[in-house]
Amino acid sequence: MDLTLEPGDIRILRIMQRDASLSIAEIARQAGMSQTPAWRRIKKLKEGGVIRDIVALVDREAAGLHFVSYAFVKLNVPSRQNMETFDRLVNQWPEVLLCERVTGAVDYLLKIVTDDIQAYDWFLRNKLLDNELVSDIQSRIVVATVKDTPALPLREN
Repeated sequence: MDLTLEPGDIRILRIMQRDASLSIAEIARQAGMSQTPAWRRIKKLKEGGVIRDIVALVDREAAGLHFVSYAFVKLNVPSRQNMETFDRLVNQWPEVLLCERVTGAVDYLLKIVTDDIQAYDWFLRNKLLDNELVSDIQSRIVVATVKDTPALPLREN
């Protein structure tokens, strides 16, 4: 469902992207509206799929996940069936935080997070390289994270 976002929706979404644990009363106060309209808007945004989930963002370093890599994956034959199979596989791998099908010389970009480089090596050997669908993998190891935010750049019209 494609909803047209109104300025009040955008204000609510900005607030919730900063802190989704706020009460409806606090969200309404910060958005400059009363509670009932704020609650209705949030309900509409959830039902319309604009708000997918409300989750806790876990600090990966604090959780012991110190290694981040991006892998560019090329399939042997990028057919519809192979892509659908690879899509299903990737969704089973908790190490993959992000998987995007891309254009160009490769077929996929994966963001992979593991405990350390040895765990990444195990993932690479046992999940990616051991897969008959994959013909090539190019890894880029992250040496420093400069910015990491899930907040979208929402603007009021």
